[in-house]
Amino acid sequence: MQTDRRTLLTAAGATAAAALLPLPAFAKYQVEMTDAAWRKKLSPAAYAVLRKQDTEVPFTSPLNKEHRSGVFACAGCALPLFTSVTKFESGTGWPSFYAPLRNAVATTTDRTLGMTRVEVHCRRCGGHLGHVFDDGPKPTGKRYCMNGVAMAFTPRKF
Repeated sequence: MQTDRRTLLTAAGATAAAALLPLPAFAKYQVEMTDAAWRKKLSPAAYAVLRKQDTEVPFTSPLNKEHRSGVFACAGCALPLFTSVTKFESGTGWPSFYAPLRNAVATTTDRTLGMTRVEVHCRRCGGHLGHVFDDGPKPTGKRYCMNGVAMAFTPRKF
């Protein structure tokens, strides 16, 4: 069977759209723990953000000033989420990136605080990372505004 350009582009678009669809509330994650196990594993601040959707105080994360080459991974399950290549200074007080690594994050609709936002969480453990906005730089125009306490940085050369 011959595949024409339109079919290929339609399939690629559908695949990309499916990757951005929110996970249902009943989603199963590869890494699941009891609440007590998460509390034991994580610092109190990381637990509050990753498991209870809290937000760290802006401008407090050491990752804001992290400018070395490396990988930012989930503090809950160590899944690589972002690289330093996509990090940028947004001036918001939280580490910001214009794109996650492939198959690293999932999104859900967040209607708290009287507004609708797109919540970003770890694809593997479901931990809350932050939110994504449409005011980022090229090439994506996205700003993944992440809680630094929800991530761990590992220096690495690219």
